[in-house]
Amino acid sequence: MIAPQPPATPAPSRTVRKAVVPAAGLGTRFLPATKATPKEMLPVVDKPAIQYVVEEAAAAGLDDVLMVTGRHKRAIEDHFDHAFELEQALAAKGDTARLDAVRDPARLADIHHVRQGDPLGLGHAVLCARNHVGNQPFAVLLGDDLIDPRETLLSRMLEVRDRHAGSVVALMEVDPAQSHLYGCAAVEATGEDDVVRVTGLVEKPAPGTAPSRYAVIGRYVLEPAVFDVLERTPPGRGGEIQLTDALQRLAAGGTVHGVVFSGLRYDTGDKADYLRTVVRLACARPDLGPGFTHWLREFVAGLPAATAGPEDHHRAA
Repeated sequence: MIAPQPPATPAPSRTVRKAVVPAAGLGTRFLPATKATPKEMLPVVDKPAIQYVVEEAAAAGLDDVLMVTGRHKRAIEDHFDHAFELEQALAAKGDTARLDAVRDPARLADIHHVRQGDPLGLGHAVLCARNHVGNQPFAVLLGDDLIDPRETLLSRMLEVRDRHAGSVVALMEVDPAQSHLYGCAAVEATGEDDVVRVTGLVEKPAPGTAPSRYAVIGRYVLEPAVFDVLERTPPGRGGEIQLTDALQRLAAGGTVHGVVFSGLRYDTGDKADYLRTVVRLACARPDLGPGFTHWLREFVAGLPAATAGPEDHHRAA
């Protein structure tokens, strides 16, 4: 009699279908607005910021999205669920446009939620996704870091990942004076203009010590091997488990590539850039843009001359 064999560990899939959206931060830069409202739910024109992120994942073919949330983030779960009473009221009025807008968030993808019990950093938030992701590659999209809907950064990262073993991070060239705000990468050229091999990473380097002008922005495509590395990664800068530190270990093995992005990206976790984001995306809307742009020109023309402030470190629309 042949003894039964233990079930084999499933082979890792090469197709990326899952996305993880860390959204557990306290949003202290937006207090008091975020005292009772998650920062990811602040409206950008007429949609919360996090909906743009989920739409980006869905547009790239990722149909399984895990939200890593925290306490007082129930509004995020509710937004991506059905609102039966509201839907019934709109249907009774025959208001199909608003009905579709209300239903769309729940139809974008198969959306799940898990809570990050302790605020131990981005690396820990990603580690909270391990049971859901399993032995599969996955994308990570930060909940307050928006890529303009007209861009195709995530799709390009998935293409690069299909052709190279390992993980892929999004990189953007920044002013050296801003390098201390980001994780920064040491890189080597490849045969493609927008693809580099990442040889090292430093989380928020001290001024003047960044290994390059390339900063890591909030898009990653990761191999499941990152979970084992994160479990062994001690707290780093700020006493938190940093995803950058785990990627540094993977990069030392030559398994991390970067896609250099030069398009439109918005940091809605920053007050000034949040305001710029609302203006830019409103101007791009066919239903709002013409009238709003006309008003904006008149408003700006009527402002008194002012001394120029610090240069915007994000690419302008």
